[in-house]
Amino acid sequence: MMWFLIVLGLVVAQRLGELWLADRNTRGLLADGAVEIGAGHYPLFVILHTAWLSALAIFTPWTAVPNPWLLAVYVILQFGRVWVIATLGRYWTTRIITLPGAPLVRSGPFRFVRHPNYWVASLEIAILPLVFGQVWIALVFSVLNGILVAYRIRIEERALADRET
Repeated sequence: MMWFLIVLGLVVAQRLGELWLADRNTRGLLADGAVEIGAGHYPLFVILHTAWLSALAIFTPWTAVPNPWLLAVYVILQFGRVWVIATLGRYWTTRIITLPGAPLVRSGPFRFVRHPNYWVASLEIAILPLVFGQVWIALVFSVLNGILVAYRIRIEERALADRET
């Protein structure tokens, strides 16, 4: 069985569904008076995630057998992703969208860690390639993602600073 194609197909379908949800939430928030901050770097995230999945598709043999333990870790991470999205509800987007006057979400995973979505996504970028033995993809994209996320968090922290009450 071609486990790699099944897993990659599911991940791509999940990401496309999330982009649809993020776009819907973004449009709703902007219609309610929210503003986008730091839009200039957003295409870099799209390029990074597209390149990550493309590198997996190009360099991983389609007959690769997954490491079941790492695949289980990746699946567990999906529960974290769903927890973040469900906790943020209509406020979850893939962009930095801030609605003036809206309280910061401090429930769900936000009680335990700041920026849990970035933690989950960063772990996914590292773990999924390792599931199929692609150490170099995990390393290269983890470093690139780390640089981009560090930059983004600084922008997001400034955008949310006036709502920290």
